[in-house]
Amino acid sequence: MRIELWPEGAPLAMGNGTEDRPVLNGYVLEKGEPRGAVIILPGGAYCERAAHEGEPVARWLNGLGVSAFVLDYRVSPYRHPAPLLDAQRAIRYVRLHAAEWGIDPERVGILGFSAGGHLASTAGTHFDQGDSGAEDPVERMSSRPDFMILCYPVINLGSSGHIRSRTNLLGSDPSEEEILLLSNELQVSPDTPPAFLWHTSDDPGVRVEHSLHFAGALSRHGVPFELHSFMTGLHGLGLAEDHPEARAWPALCAAWLKRRGIFTETVAG
Repeated sequence: MRIELWPEGAPLAMGNGTEDRPVLNGYVLEKGEPRGAVIILPGGAYCERAAHEGEPVARWLNGLGVSAFVLDYRVSPYRHPAPLLDAQRAIRYVRLHAAEWGIDPERVGILGFSAGGHLASTAGTHFDQGDSGAEDPVERMSSRPDFMILCYPVINLGSSGHIRSRTNLLGSDPSEEEILLLSNELQVSPDTPPAFLWHTSDDPGVRVEHSLHFAGALSRHGVPFELHSFMTGLHGLGLAEDHPEARAWPALCAAWLKRRGIFTETVAG
């Protein structure tokens, strides 16, 4: 299932090519009792989208009994707020069509890797309840995800953050206001959705402090979260099927999703 989020052209579009038209790739299960859904944001420092963090993750979620969507959000030369608009539109779109896809509109979450994790955490800290008077029915829906799964996420965009992602998202000379606005550990509130986070402690690409600081902010605001930091592992592991430690994260995440009622089937070992 391939869904153009703005068939008539996306806001801020620079052209009409493939990379100018954000697409939601659906992996929707057969209808049954309403279940949760997850929108997946692959990483790539806001200049690409890693394939191994897309479809394989959707197939894993399908195996749990969860419908999934991989978002082809806009990347460089697009800058903020284009990627966020794409993520928000995806959440609204899934909510609008939830009934026809057998999805509970109050169990729509977002999952991101690396820079995709930054985008997911941005969606979870910068959201609105929709415009009830909008002519477009999609825009009437809330853009707040009901939960977040953040995999070795970029969180901070300051001098100790991830400079490559910041440059691609905000340009080479962003203002301090822009940096603070999108350093998402500073944007957590009691309304931020619950989160599952994992990282490796020696990640050389995005330091584990990104996850630690975000988890600390969630704790201070009373937002439920689960955090796992594995001792070793290179950046960009995806499902980490061949990693002796981090390969545990999908089962841990599945158990967390089940506890939150996103699906009810028995988790496969």
